[in-house]
Amino acid sequence: MAEDKEQSNRIVLVSTDKEFLATTRTAFSVSDAINLVTIEKAVTELHGDIQDAEAGAVIIDIDDANLERLEALQRVTRRLTDRVPVIVVSRGLDPAMVRIIVQLHVADFLVKPVTTADLVRSCIRALKGVDKSDTGEAYISAFMPAAGGVGNTTMALQTAFLLHRSATRAASTCVVDLNFQNGSCAEYLDLEPRFDIAEVENQVERLDRQLLDALLSKHPSGLAVLAAPNMPTEMRSFDTDVVVKVLDLVSAYFDNVVIDLPRIWFPWTETVLRGSNHVYITAEMTVPCLRHTQRLIHAIETEVGKEVKSRVIINRYTPKGLEGGVKATDVEELLGDRFAGGISNNYKLVREAVDRGVPLHEVDPNANVIRDMKRIILPEEMQLEVGGKRGFLGFGKGLLKKTG
Repeated sequence: MAEDKEQSNRIVLVSTDKEFLATTRTAFSVSDAINLVTIEKAVTELHGDIQDAEAGAVIIDIDDANLERLEALQRVTRRLTDRVPVIVVSRGLDPAMVRIIVQLHVADFLVKPVTTADLVRSCIRALKGVDKSDTGEAYISAFMPAAGGVGNTTMALQTAFLLHRSATRAASTCVVDLNFQNGSCAEYLDLEPRFDIAEVENQVERLDRQLLDALLSKHPSGLAVLAAPNMPTEMRSFDTDVVVKVLDLVSAYFDNVVIDLPRIWFPWTETVLRGSNHVYITAEMTVPCLRHTQRLIHAIETEVGKEVKSRVIINRYTPKGLEGGVKATDVEELLGDRFAGGISNNYKLVREAVDRGVPLHEVDPNANVIRDMKRIILPEEMQLEVGGKRGFLGFGKGLLKKTG
């Protein structure tokens, strides 16, 4: 069974283009989920090489296409007898050549220069097949605080760990801390923030898989964190296209993306909310915070649209409420179906985890906080897996058109 799984995630690249071979090796070197095998031959020189490699998908670089190479490509696709999807890469082609390639029923056709993001997306789609219920895109959860100090970062990080370790969503996961002024994601996990956004904001075209890997902080669990060093004296607002490009790149390489949003509404906030599968507002059981929550829900509906339905997580939740204070019935009546659930008040556990720089489950895997988070986050994941994943809106696709 393990051997079958390894084969299904193996991609064979056929090319004689040294630069393309190098960039593709770099793009896939950081992924444990995909095993890249390279065959440095022209398509005209292939015989049984691909069959011997037993691939889950094949990338064939025909470079400057001519009739001889297209005939060789046809022979290869026939030998694979529709068992293995083929992705064709080439330089510019005339319409007649394109028609021939399309008639071969290849899985995808990419024109050089190929961005690593496009190549990775194409490979993921090919490996997963043509199941329209699963686009192969990242699953994105955005967390936004209704007020300061409500535990938004804790909610985002715990969600990331749950998705990273879940039986239904276990896959590569990245946390993106968009609080550029005073974010805490890296500090909570005792990691060094490595994302210097000033380095790329004026040359966004530099962003590629290799640069992204240099900007990521890696947790021992395998969780990746994209976080910038704190700048408490600087209030900076970055161009929307920069933020979208970053999220587009992260989404191309990770199955789960969890975004920790700042409380302040920036020009790119609407774009991030539109591109997320789920939007969670983190709040607590106080009258001022619940009023802030109502205003934030209204702002999202007004600025973003009612199709983005935010759900509220009440942190430090006390079902019976404090004497003379807000009660659970008040919260449920106020929020209605916006109420996602409450997280038990376990200050000691959370403080120990933060001080040690470890996830909550390393302190107590059976803690009430973890149990509450599972009830809110994971049941919906299971429903999505059974019923087909919601189509990802896509950073760098429709959203770029909207903001561009």
